Amino acid sequence: MLKKNGTNIIGITGGIGAGKSTVLGYIRDNYNALVIFSDDVANDIKKKGYPAYDALVDLLGKEVLSEDGEIDKAKMASAIFNNKNLLKNVNNILHPAVNTFIINIIEKERAKGAYDFVFVEAALLIENGYDKIVDELWYVYASEDSRRQRLKASRGYSDEKIDDILEKQLDDATFRKYCSFVIDNSGKLSKAAGQIDNKIGEWKKNG
Repeated sequence: MLKKNGTNIIGITGGIGAGKSTVLGYIRDNYNALVIFSDDVANDIKKKGYPAYDALVDLLGKEVLSEDGEIDKAKMASAIFNNKNLLKNVNNILHPAVNTFIINIIEKERAKGAYDFVFVEAALLIENGYDKIVDELWYVYASEDSRRQRLKASRGYSDEKIDDILEKQLDDATFRKYCSFVIDNSGKLSKAAGQIDNKIGEWKKNG
């Protein structure tokens, strides 16, 4: 339930190709909102002095480091390529560290109250129990056909690769079960933006 006073924490979830980043870009540009992308956090916490750096270097070896001592993304990807066990160990380091980092940001922003909203986009929001951390979960929906077209156009994915990804993600019914607001982003951004504007307009009116 959104509140009028203080900062509302909203988790954004949805399947690959649904356009979560595009929707969040609109929100960031048009509202008093901080947007946290988990991929950005994951990149930050791999840097020297951040939580995951030492654990990853211990696991993968100094061979993944660049000349400046930072973890090289390409070298790290090469090290875990086709090694499911090593990938699992890397994820066991990264996922908890990302969650802890994001939760710390949420707590700080709740205390400061500078933003009307903090939006968190992260993989496995539902699986990691973010429904108990955030005030609301929002689901960015797009039809499978729209998602397939976007993934082919923007990432060059084949149908086989898309099939493999979709099979591993939550289905539409599960997303809708956990999320209190659904944004249909199957078409143009302007239509999704209208849904967001109506939702936040109701909050401003009724808060």
